[in-house]
Amino acid sequence: MTTAHPANAARRFSVAPMMDWTTRDYRAFARTLTRRALLYTEMVTTGAILYGSPRERFLGYDAVEHPLALQLGGSDAGELAECAAIAEAWGYDEVNLNVGCPSDRVQNNLIGACLMAHPEKVAAAVKAMQAVTTIPITVKCRIGIDDQDEDEDLERFIITVADAGGEIFKVHARKAWLAGLSPKQNRDVPPLNYARVHRLKMRHPTLHIGLNGGLKTLDACAGELERVDSVMVGREAYQNPWLLADVDRRLYGEANPAAERMEAALAFRPYIAKRLAEGAKLNHVTRHTLGLFQGCPGGRQFRRHLAENAHRDGAGLNVYDDALGRVKAPAAA
Repeated sequence: MTTAHPANAARRFSVAPMMDWTTRDYRAFARTLTRRALLYTEMVTTGAILYGSPRERFLGYDAVEHPLALQLGGSDAGELAECAAIAEAWGYDEVNLNVGCPSDRVQNNLIGACLMAHPEKVAAAVKAMQAVTTIPITVKCRIGIDDQDEDEDLERFIITVADAGGEIFKVHARKAWLAGLSPKQNRDVPPLNYARVHRLKMRHPTLHIGLNGGLKTLDACAGELERVDSVMVGREAYQNPWLLADVDRRLYGEANPAAERMEAALAFRPYIAKRLAEGAKLNHVTRHTLGLFQGCPGGRQFRRHLAENAHRDGAGLNVYDDALGRVKAPAAA
């Protein structure tokens, strides 16, 4: 892999792709807290990119979001390759193939975790995408599905994809049960098995093996980085965004963008104004900030004011400012 590529330099810590959460507005907000972390889009299907209109709806982003990865959902190698080339043309820093989503809707289209039973299809897709791009092509997978043997079947999956040129894997350290558990239950019920990911890294020292699942603190992330190449944080980074505020110093040895929560909130204000001018609804943008003042005096009032007023017709920056006025300064960590 080209280690100088921005995505490879940033990959040490990333925020996981999450449907309805890691939107362009969340990602711009996250940049007030960390400049270095690798950010991911929500999963976008190949069909949406190839046949949806306008394409900006699915691929649009703000320049501040870099380094930025597009997560693709699909299984047809030709379509995935076409979409990967489009993503590079749009300026994305990485394309990631979803081999972890357990929902019924994506299973029916052979997308997501069900592809763990078809490593040859994943290998063909990775090879096809790499053939038409110069940016990193990565895979996000589970440790297994249903009754698969967590060691042997995962090993076969990784080797098959690696033999086709795959070098970078983000591994959610839970099985996905495609029958019997809902997508929500699949995020919590199957037990975490970090040791399985650790063994995978030991067996494949030349591959990039990242760990995802259950990480909630930077202490936990730092501990895992002694065993794997990267860490990926999901829900905690969204629900408690201040977690991101010390990532740059702690994990990259650089200065953090914001010393206090209020500083980050105010830094986000020009972006909100820009999005409102583009026609976005205030609540669609500010909903991603609701957890910023978690545990702070006035934090509950901040959330309540936005929840009760940001959705109203014509709601503007004054609503956001009024919400901030309910927070008792200083709102430090």
